Amino acid sequence: MRNLTIYYALSLVVAILMAAASVAGLLYQETLYPTDELVRAFLPNDVVVLLIGLPILLVSMWLTWRGRLIGLLFWPGALFFVLYNYIIYLFAMPFNVEYLLDLALVTLSLFSLIGLLTCINGGLVRQRLTDAVPERLSGGILAGLGSLFFVRSISTMVNAHISQITITGTELALLSTDFLVAPAWIVGGILLWQRKQFGYVSGLGLLFQASMLFVGLIIVLVLQPFMTGAPFPLIDVIVVFVMGFICFVPFLLFIRGVVSGKSPKPL
Repeated sequence: MRNLTIYYALSLVVAILMAAASVAGLLYQETLYPTDELVRAFLPNDVVVLLIGLPILLVSMWLTWRGRLIGLLFWPGALFFVLYNYIIYLFAMPFNVEYLLDLALVTLSLFSLIGLLTCINGGLVRQRLTDAVPERLSGGILAGLGSLFFVRSISTMVNAHISQITITGTELALLSTDFLVAPAWIVGGILLWQRKQFGYVSGLGLLFQASMLFVGLIIVLVLQPFMTGAPFPLIDVIVVFVMGFICFVPFLLFIRGVVSGKSPKPL
């Protein structure tokens, strides 16, 4: 509904900062990640950001620039992927140059995400996608996964406090991020289930972000033994794959609906 020039510019800045932060992490790991815990958690993730985070953001912007609805609906999901990743960095990293980059990425991606969502004409999107996408399936899975991660984060932290179990800094950062981010999946899923405008606007982006997070986590788990010497967590990979597959199904069906959906009627 409004000119997107500022969000193209901000997203390009986000892309540049992402690339800079990830390359710096790979080249100067001993300086930026002073503990083995940080190395195990973030060194493989820097590769994931370059392989997944950066391309999905740039491709989403390119598709939007080409006038494709799928690009416009992907774009907030790509920004949400960036936001999720760098909130974890913020919670876990010591104060150094990397921390300042992470803070800038969180601020810019959050501002761009909110602004971009307000620019999308929800009425036209809903007209285009009603009955063309699996609203109930997608909304139910988003709300279900969001509830699962939200409850898991709270129960793990409460149980650790009661049992006086020490949670590592990176694990606490991940749990805290899930606590903050999971409600977006829940709210978006419920609104999509109810066929509300914002549900259609945010639904594909949330499924995109969730799917890419599962793919990225599998890559991190596979890379950890090679990059950090950690043992290969086969069970974790299987669990993440199964959860990811649950998310991939509505994601792919949603894409099919967006690509082959009905033409919008005039408002």
